Amino acid sequence: MPRTPTANGIIERDETTMEKEIALLHRADFEFSHIFYFCRKGFEAIVEDEVTQRFSSEELLSWNLLTRTNVNFHYISLRLTVVWVIGVIVRYCFLLPLRFTLAAIGITSMIVGTTAVGQLPNSSVKNYLSEVVHLTCSRILVRALSGTIHYHNKENRPRKGGICVANHTSPIDAIILTNDGCYAMVGQVHGGLMGIIQRATVKACPHVWFERSEMKDRHLVTKRLREHVADKSKLPILIFPEGTCINNTSVMMFKKGSFEIGGTIYPVAIKYDPQFGDAFWNSSKYNIVSYLLRIMTSWAIVCNVWYLPPMVRKEDEDAVQFANRVRSAIARQGGLTELPWDGGLKRAKVKDTFKEEQQKNYSKMLVRNGSIGSLSAETESD
Repeated sequence: MPRTPTANGIIERDETTMEKEIALLHRADFEFSHIFYFCRKGFEAIVEDEVTQRFSSEELLSWNLLTRTNVNFHYISLRLTVVWVIGVIVRYCFLLPLRFTLAAIGITSMIVGTTAVGQLPNSSVKNYLSEVVHLTCSRILVRALSGTIHYHNKENRPRKGGICVANHTSPIDAIILTNDGCYAMVGQVHGGLMGIIQRATVKACPHVWFERSEMKDRHLVTKRLREHVADKSKLPILIFPEGTCINNTSVMMFKKGSFEIGGTIYPVAIKYDPQFGDAFWNSSKYNIVSYLLRIMTSWAIVCNVWYLPPMVRKEDEDAVQFANRVRSAIARQGGLTELPWDGGLKRAKVKDTFKEEQQKNYSKMLVRNGSIGSLSAETESD
């Protein structure tokens, strides 16, 4: 029987390290009993691994009359069913048309406004008007989501010439942040409506857009970002270093590229309240249109945003260590679980390097135990 009940999960995991657990089994070198440790870890991963569950919607403790994220939420009563039907009518017949209208106004205003401002010569007036257009349109789009956002520690808001990094749950993360300040976006050039918005906004604001072929050139990307950060008059860059959307229960590995640029890092923690609407985008299950429909038919989007104190890379740490330090700060503030795994596992297999790391750790442990055993034998013989 488990010693303590598990809050979220099917099984209870023992967090004892491999070296300590195997040390409890023996005091000599390799033994066949070591196999049980690796077998148990394998069974735990098959039943419930730490990665896959981060790419599905967070399970709720109680049903919010929206999507059922827990199989235990079945038919309860006629009264609750009637309330749910009324909610569907309100959300789809009243809220959805109103929100769609606001979204259309916001997007149209963004395209027209940035295109007009982009025709002006570079000056402080142009920068001011650009910020006004971006802030106004972003706030209209937040209203289209019935967004209720609580910003904390505003004195730590990212400043010009800096880099803003945040955990990533949804494509609307950018709108949530631009509702309270202007940023220079970084991303790949798209087509369709998104491409029209990108081409219009870049005329008024120094966003950093890359072609698909350029995204593979890491040195080119780093060079352009460094040039942007070096100009202290430009807006702070907004980057989501996880590289994919996580279900707002954890923070996964930060890609080190964002922390090799230099400059000041402004960490931001974003935490959504799933009781009013699930903001997580499961791109493996829903396309962007289906996702936006789910978002705009939710009750509301409620979240907290914490601006953390700026952080600078220390002389004795590399980019990976700096990224981990920033990730830990964001996880602590947002009440999120910190995981060392790469978000790329959402669509890719585990790299061989992860498997080899476990093998190396076990080999080192055997060598160390063997050395200790030999030393002990020599001492006893003396």
